[in-house]
Amino acid sequence: MKIAVIGTGYVGLVSGTCFAETGNQVTCVDIDKDKVNKLSRGQITIYEPGLEKLFERNIKEGRLRFTTSLEEGIQGAKIIFLALPTPPGEDGSADLKYILGVAADLGKLLKPDDFTVIVDKSTVPVGTADKVRNTILQTFNNLNPHPSSLNDFEACFEIVSNPEFLREGAAVEDFMKPDRVVIGTNSERARKIMEQLYLPFVQEESSLIFMDEKSAELTKYAANTFLATKISFMNEMAQLCERLGANIDMIKSGLASDPRIGRFFLNAGLGYGGSCLPKDVRALAKSAADSAYDFKILNAVMEVNRLQKQFFIDKISSYYKGDLKGRHFAIWGLAFKPNTDDIREAPALEVIDYLLKNGASVCAFDPEAMENVKKMYGDRIGFAVSQYDALKDADALVICTEWSEFRTPDFDRIVSLLKEKVVFDGRNLYDLDTLCSIGFTMLVLEGQSSICFQMKLIGTLLFDHNRL
Repeated sequence: MKIAVIGTGYVGLVSGTCFAETGNQVTCVDIDKDKVNKLSRGQITIYEPGLEKLFERNIKEGRLRFTTSLEEGIQGAKIIFLALPTPPGEDGSADLKYILGVAADLGKLLKPDDFTVIVDKSTVPVGTADKVRNTILQTFNNLNPHPSSLNDFEACFEIVSNPEFLREGAAVEDFMKPDRVVIGTNSERARKIMEQLYLPFVQEESSLIFMDEKSAELTKYAANTFLATKISFMNEMAQLCERLGANIDMIKSGLASDPRIGRFFLNAGLGYGGSCLPKDVRALAKSAADSAYDFKILNAVMEVNRLQKQFFIDKISSYYKGDLKGRHFAIWGLAFKPNTDDIREAPALEVIDYLLKNGASVCAFDPEAMENVKKMYGDRIGFAVSQYDALKDADALVICTEWSEFRTPDFDRIVSLLKEKVVFDGRNLYDLDTLCSIGFTMLVLEGQSSICFQMKLIGTLLFDHNRL
């Protein structure tokens, strides 16, 4: 099957590559000439585990190609995927200018003699499928005002909502072995084509979930906001643990064993970030407000997430009694989550901004995201060649992303490089008692740190709760 994918970001590039892997002829379209040139030369433009191998194989075998020409890209395509950004507007609503802009172009290029399925792969508000359809029809009608022409043209395409459920860092696995594929369409013809496309990926046909377009659009928002709610709930629980002397990790274990709750998205930490959860929660809250519905839970989720980052920053500030001038900090982790180079709404950036604003200096390390952060900060912060190199002459270590290589470091080496034995653990990676036993002043973000707030002799280290 010939497929066109419009947009080569995380969703578009992963989708196009994985569709090519099952034998489809895929053309990816992007307006960024530099990006298209790199991709055409076999140079991958994002970091996603497992993607590069598939990408190189399908380019070599001629199933995956790239162009800046929309007309060229969609020529002969049975399915056109719109994998375009929907950035949040100032009011939190999803900006559809890129999607509707391409829709208008499709109104000029689609041929009435061919049947094409146009798929919204982007996360879009309820009603977007109708807007895409109307934009295509309006553009065609402006160019071909005869009523019979419009009737013929209207029958040559269908709009389908097919939201992605890909986790950055595991996107290839999620795409190749999906637990469900949501397809929104009322067209039997479009349904059969989408079924043919996705059957090679699913273990059971029941994993293909068909519904109407509006329900599919809302399903994506419902899923992301529910996950964001789980994260904010656990962060609230962790703060309560700190006040009551309980351990959030133990509570997490108890909750995760309940099949009604599950084990995912139960980690307390710096809050959620990335390209999806923040904007989708805001967008759904805005849609609710536009419908005159006060979505109280979502408003609370956003507020808890905002405060969570501030809570961590306040701990750093409090430890140094508000005086950070001249302090030097090592930061481990810049991406919003491990196994990605995505820094969109990454908590680390807020931490860095605060430290710089208050006269501190920073040296950062991240396995994949440093190049993206360099574009933002330039020489305002330092970048280390390794996690240990970042520690040289640092007053404290600040952990912002839970990369696997940070979980079991050489603590003796950390001690030898830091000026002070201070760790601000924003992801609860380390056991408090273990670190304290070797002389660290351990400030865990959540749930365990009540131990440090007591006058407690561990080895030779006295923890002063007045300082903390």
